[in-house]
Amino acid sequence: MTVPSASQQSSQRASRLALGSILVAVVVLGLKFLAYVLTGSVALYSDALESIINVAAAVAAFIALRVAARPADANHPYGHTKAEYFSAVAEGVLIVLAAAAIVREALPVLMNPAPPEGGTGLVGLGVNLGASALNALWATVLLRHGRALRSPALLADGKHVMSDVVTSVGVLVGVLAARLTGLYWLDPLLAVLVALNILWSGWLLVRDSVGGLMDAAVDSDTERRIRAAMSEAGAGALEMHDLRTRHAGSLTFIEFHMVVPGDMTVTEAHAICDRLEDAIRATTPECSINIHVEPADKAKHHGVLVL
Repeated sequence: MTVPSASQQSSQRASRLALGSILVAVVVLGLKFLAYVLTGSVALYSDALESIINVAAAVAAFIALRVAARPADANHPYGHTKAEYFSAVAEGVLIVLAAAAIVREALPVLMNPAPPEGGTGLVGLGVNLGASALNALWATVLLRHGRALRSPALLADGKHVMSDVVTSVGVLVGVLAARLTGLYWLDPLLAVLVALNILWSGWLLVRDSVGGLMDAAVDSDTERRIRAAMSEAGAGALEMHDLRTRHAGSLTFIEFHMVVPGDMTVTEAHAICDRLEDAIRATTPECSINIHVEPADKAKHHGVLVL
């Protein structure tokens, strides 16, 4: 019986979570549309429309994670891990469409405010509150596991679901205030604010995903840990320079040049490389490391000096 590797186990966990997201998103969508039917609130209708995006985003994340889990092949020698970023980009596009649909529904009502057909609709508000509670619980699960698995797709899904929770709570408070005060223009105004909020969350998701697709470097804290590991484990080398890093889904690519004395043997230089790789992986798991060994006359006298 073949035991899955740690990477395969992480991919399987991420896929199961993405599948769970689809189920939760469908349940929440049904509850929110029920809340809209019971209240007639255009703000709650906009909240339900955003839940359609949650379903689509969950499906996109599941597909992306399945693709990202594929091993490297002749056409993709660096693997398929970048596929996760595409789900977040697709989610951003869907968010724009949802925001446009919300504004289309809300503006006519904002121009001619009237009491919603659902009366006080306290039952509907309660249903929406239950849906929001379910979303909050699942968003917490996604964010926790997304960070642990270093999955851009799960993190994007979790952040979007959590922004949906914040939006829903604001809508509930506003709709209740509109019913109690008789200021019915608050209802469509909140719908427009919902549209602006999800556009902002969509922009953040797309921005982070484009950074991954454009091979943005790791954050400063991660780079500092990598440099510290290089300095501690680089005994025998003269210096290490031209450090370059990038993310591709859960995988981090690290490459740099290592300068050694000209008379050092290949075996000795290889032993230093092994130590460096072990030290870096201890601080940055799920990484691919490429070290280019150079003789002393290639020293640049900057970077990580270990002489």
